[in-house]
Amino acid sequence: MTIPTKIKYSAINLFHKDLKRLLKKHKTLEEDLETVKRDAIELYHLKRTNNQSVFPIQGFCTETIQICKIKKFACKALKGRGSKSGIRVIYAFYCQSYKVEFIEIYFKGEKKNENRERIKAYLKKFS
Repeated sequence: MTIPTKIKYSAINLFHKDLKRLLKKHKTLEEDLETVKRDAIELYHLKRTNNQSVFPIQGFCTETIQICKIKKFACKALKGRGSKSGIRVIYAFYCQSYKVEFIEIYFKGEKKNENRERIKAYLKKFS
């Protein structure tokens, strides 16, 4: 099987809601998300390079779908923090189709961990 050179991206409605809320405080998030797609997601899944940005979430990964968390997210609006901005992104990676669907984005200062119930509800659609 040949590895595609591009990943198809989409997002669930709750992700769009999270992003819209965070954009009020962190104006560069949309631009920063594009950088993360290239420098974290595509490096990890297409080039098989682990730069310690992407972490599969244990208990939610199968052979066909991986639920991952991005911990290194450089947000320009959070000056002086570099890649340790505290922004976290949760997404599903479809191993066969090379598709990414964003599930959640949050700021660690407001919320400690990902919404595991949201992930369970998301995965329930496939069982």
